[in-house]
Amino acid sequence: MTKYKAIRTQVDGIMFDSKKESERYKYLKQRLDDGIIQDLKLQPKFDCVINGKKVCTYKADFEYLLVDEIGPQGQISYYVVEDVKGFKTPMYRLKKKMVEALYPGTIINEV
Repeated sequence: MTKYKAIRTQVDGIMFDSKKESERYKYLKQRLDDGIIQDLKLQPKFDCVINGKKVCTYKADFEYLLVDEIGPQGQISYYVVEDVKGFKTPMYRLKKKMVEALYPGTIINEV
């Protein structure tokens, strides 16, 4: 159990930080198998570089291509970044804002 009382859970040989995150993985895996999403990535990293200096790295839970859906900028398919959260720390909120500012078009969905 972690400091936020999440229970680490293993699915498909992959260890997730929480049961909630593992359940989201199973849901996304089914959508991948159904062809609704493509290119599912686990733990994608985003470096936050400001004025040439790396300030931090933001690690989301999932990233995938949502196929045949109209996105926020009118595109037919677009990438979705997700973070499964039970508790939003001030550090998480800051890093989320930095990624969304530094990577235009990237919106982190909280699940």
